[in-house]
Amino acid sequence: MRQVWLAATAVLASIVVPIAQSSDDLAHDGRNPDNVVTQSMGLHRRSYSPLKQITRANIRRLVPVWSTSLMNDMGELAAPTVYDGVMYVINGKWTFAIDLETGRQIWRTAVQLEPGITRAAITRGAATIYNGKVFRVSIDNHVLALDMKTGKEVWNQKFADAGEGYYATSAPIIANGVLISGMAGGESTTRGFLDGWDPETGKKLWRRYTIPAPGEPGSDTWPKNSDAWKTGGGPTWRSGSYDPELDLVYWGVGNAEPYDPRPRGALDSLYTSSVIALRPKTGEIVCHYQYTPNDVYDVDGNDEQVLADLRVNGQMRKVMIQANKNGFLYVVDRTNCALIAAHPFVKVNWASHIDMATGRPVPTDVYKRFVAGEEVEIWPSRGTNAVPIAFNPNTGLVYASTWNLPRIQKLAPTPVPTAPGSATTGVVARLPEVKPGDAYGHLEAIDPLTGEKKWSVPLTDFPSSSGMLVTGGGLVFTGRLSGELMALDEITGKTLWQFKTGSSINSTAITYTHQGRQYVAVASGLGGGLANRYAAEKMPTGGSIWTFALMP
Repeated sequence: MRQVWLAATAVLASIVVPIAQSSDDLAHDGRNPDNVVTQSMGLHRRSYSPLKQITRANIRRLVPVWSTSLMNDMGELAAPTVYDGVMYVINGKWTFAIDLETGRQIWRTAVQLEPGITRAAITRGAATIYNGKVFRVSIDNHVLALDMKTGKEVWNQKFADAGEGYYATSAPIIANGVLISGMAGGESTTRGFLDGWDPETGKKLWRRYTIPAPGEPGSDTWPKNSDAWKTGGGPTWRSGSYDPELDLVYWGVGNAEPYDPRPRGALDSLYTSSVIALRPKTGEIVCHYQYTPNDVYDVDGNDEQVLADLRVNGQMRKVMIQANKNGFLYVVDRTNCALIAAHPFVKVNWASHIDMATGRPVPTDVYKRFVAGEEVEIWPSRGTNAVPIAFNPNTGLVYASTWNLPRIQKLAPTPVPTAPGSATTGVVARLPEVKPGDAYGHLEAIDPLTGEKKWSVPLTDFPSSSGMLVTGGGLVFTGRLSGELMALDEITGKTLWQFKTGSSINSTAITYTHQGRQYVAVASGLGGGLANRYAAEKMPTGGSIWTFALMP
């Protein structure tokens, strides 16, 4: 077990940290507004809060209450969680427990990486809390549990080898008493998987590969007499959602590897670029929907599945909603993974539409030109940038930060043999030219069933790498790479308030109450590949947490 360095703040030594959160607490996140015990404000991943002390009418009175450093220059991509007066924060270097009242550190525990790890350490999602423990992953493929009261390591398990191309960035989730974690490395010629763990002991309960072996369901979507499935991609680098009533976990699966379709026989390559619904106790796949068969564009399926109940043709349906990187906004029945609706929410040129009879995209000539060796401009490069959308169950609308940039790529002139751990996408890509004044993307409110946009706000200086939070006060909170936390009017999209933090905002805000007062909190700190690509020369680094409340 690797050594953990723990630093305690002496003046807060007397603070009593709570030690128990139940599965019921997680399933009903939001019932007690003092606590935020899951990422995205609930296992349904809606990023919605009914809190309404802070409203459109009084938002101009929102002011900072406290801010504290997170001792990190590699980026703050994770949201905080809150339980019984304590905030838990993770990044690639540290895990923190912070006093909610004062912003003072209670404890911090360093992430101890294996020797030789050079990849920038980032982490997404949020600190996962359950039954007196804080769970997280580290970039070098460890999943670990810390004691919530002291920050001391309880258990630590290594689940993959960095030398084989694997790494880890996504927060695990708790579903029906099982800790479920994913992996990253879809461009590193890996075979994706999810792991189920006993959260008390760290014992591995199961592993579910996202690429089927020969003879398993879905293996007919890989070439026969080939080892392509062994390095076929399918990473699970975003976190899942969970429906306790159906006892199903919904997890997005990433791109096929390589992008060049020839080694994969140009077949569908299940379960890449899909959502899989599985049983948390066993890892059994119950159903799936593939967003992009034979993904040659790196459009993935990793974005979170937002669970909602929507009226469809007069009947209430249990659905999951995803703003897919491929540019389509999907509504899928979460009881059986059947497609209900799919509409483009950004410019799309690789497919004309989604065939509702088959559930499959209808390709344009972009694919034929690409496999013929032509350099092609593919819209979009990403519909969203791996950050949560928000869903308001009262309006039925989705709020998303979208991208308006293409991907430009062609097949590599000489196919490179695939080998485990090698970065072999099989394509040559370059960045598009962006002219001053061009919109990098938009902040938008969208009806997921019809695709109608209620409003759209262009982003002309930077693209967005921040998630969305919608509240009962009629506000949508999001951030900018230029450092502002913003509050938009939910009805019009108009910016009603903003505050400049010390670095870029690439995370998602949360809201909660403390002693009867509503707060908003967000992490600030430039980091992540795409955020650095567009803002590294213009924005300073440095991680911090900011909290805000109404001026008395």
